Amino acid sequence: MEVLKVAAQSNPKSVAGALAAILRESGSAELQAVGAGAVNQTVKAIAIARGFIAPNGVDIIMIPAFAEIFIDGEERTAIKFIVEPR
Repeated sequence: MEVLKVAAQSNPKSVAGALAAILRESGSAELQAVGAGAVNQTVKAIAIARGFIAPNGVDIIMIPAFAEIFIDGEERTAIKFIVEPR
């Protein structure tokens, strides 16, 4: 499963485009976000991506979960969003 890492400075429309392309190609994706700003941008991107692929008859769902990741050798807790067709 393809993993997209989203930052607080990420452009939600750009992330949505990448997400829509991954969903069309492989059917599911995982987005990871650390911090409130990154989670906000991720949720916006998923909503935008839904609008991109809905005209093709594909409806998506989002499953949030926690993930332990390493950033600069430090363990951090991220929110991961698994996105797949309904």
